[in-house]
Amino acid sequence: MNAMSPLPIAEAAGRAPSLEAIGMTKIFGPLVALDDVSLKVEAGSFHALLGENGAGKSTLVKSIMGFYAADKGRVLLDGREVVIKSPRDARANGIGMVYQQFTLVPCLTAAENLVISRADAPSVIDWTKEKKALNAFLETMPFKVPLDTQVSSLSAGEKQKLEILKLLYLDQRFMILDEPTSVLTPGEADEMLGLLGGMAARKEITVLMISHKFREVKAFCDSFTVLRRGKFTGAGDAKTATIAEMSQMMIGDTTIRERAKRLTQSEKPDVLELAGLFAEDNDGLPAIRAINLKIKAGEIVGIAGVSGNGQSALVEALAGQRKLSDGEIRIHGEAFHPNRSAFDRFKVFGLPEEPLKNATVPKMSVAENLAFRAFDKPPVASLGWWMSPGPMRRKAEDLIARYRIKTTSPDSPIETLSGGNVQRAVLARELSGDVDVLIVANPCFGLDFASVAEIRSQIMEQRNRGAAVLLVSEDLDEILELADRVAVMSGGTINYISPVEDTDRNIIGQHMAGH
Repeated sequence: MNAMSPLPIAEAAGRAPSLEAIGMTKIFGPLVALDDVSLKVEAGSFHALLGENGAGKSTLVKSIMGFYAADKGRVLLDGREVVIKSPRDARANGIGMVYQQFTLVPCLTAAENLVISRADAPSVIDWTKEKKALNAFLETMPFKVPLDTQVSSLSAGEKQKLEILKLLYLDQRFMILDEPTSVLTPGEADEMLGLLGGMAARKEITVLMISHKFREVKAFCDSFTVLRRGKFTGAGDAKTATIAEMSQMMIGDTTIRERAKRLTQSEKPDVLELAGLFAEDNDGLPAIRAINLKIKAGEIVGIAGVSGNGQSALVEALAGQRKLSDGEIRIHGEAFHPNRSAFDRFKVFGLPEEPLKNATVPKMSVAENLAFRAFDKPPVASLGWWMSPGPMRRKAEDLIARYRIKTTSPDSPIETLSGGNVQRAVLARELSGDVDVLIVANPCFGLDFASVAEIRSQIMEQRNRGAAVLLVSEDLDEILELADRVAVMSGGTINYISPVEDTDRNIIGQHMAGH
């Protein structure tokens, strides 16, 4: 079928393919990324691929897509073996993928992005003919996007819809979706997954979705497969299996720390105040504007929002990495200017996004990184400048033991640690003293269950000890679990704030969308 002549929905029904990957093995040097993994996705099903970070999910789908050449294994499409050596081969067999990062050309319109995606796109395009065909194509689709709008002007939800429409336009009826809702509001996510689920139920498409959101898996998926450390550990019916059962398949016998209890707090004074904060982005355009927020001692305020709405700029401004153009930060009623001495004086600590990049020196040792807040103070330093390696190492050994940081030695470069252990090391450095203000940004992104439980418990314990905590997270479930109040950022400003018990996911989602 030519991409410009899509079948009507009625004729497309029944064209959903099945896919089976058998004995897939992929080895990178000493790392066995996939070890004899098999996966079966029935025609017209909505199938979830689950597993922790590093479980092999991306390696498996990239091997199916032809980005990697599997060392062993076969792929069957509708029961027939297919040879896929490149993404072009995958596309020729009707297999397409929507990635976490958009692959659209921002400066082109939606129509232009669709037409240039075709292998047979003409060098001279007859736009009257093409737009007529595109409009006819959209009439057969369950959702629409404005064809003449530049992609850079589309919302994140519209861009994600366009990515999916592109696969359908190219007649790729087996869809692989990699964390497809990570840039969407809850409402947009539910709408999109519901529409795709309807198409799958009508046997128009088959969907394989990589996800870490159990709520979405339970609500929209028919079946699931779980990987752990490159191996198949289980599969089942997503409707009947419990979240506990799926979690157990993902983590095995890993010990998970119990969630820290939220202690009831008496009314306490405001500690951190953001008063009319404005800042510009790197191009001189407004990044945050009129940010007003107060956080009390013993309170967690969670900042929710779709990525790119000013959250990163706010964290950078609080860390002194982005200059304020107006407004003031106050702690205990006094002006706070983010520099090293003020951080010490006001007991401000933090866990930034991507800590290996933003909170450590990767090639320096674990011990040296743990000493960043104390290298110029006794007992590590004497006479104000002389550093003693003995006390620094002993302090590091104590923190490594207390925070269960897995490292071969305090002298190992911190870049050799896993992501979860880098997070633990930064937390050990930031939380081992008295904390009045704690600022954390996406603290659990990409981490395993055990690390997530540990880090969330540490945050809650600081709150229970009386710290004012600002939690910026793109994981709404994380905010709903930890926060006392939730604030929503949209368009660089806070447009909604409420106690968690007085709001819900839908209301928060509407404000995330700017409504």
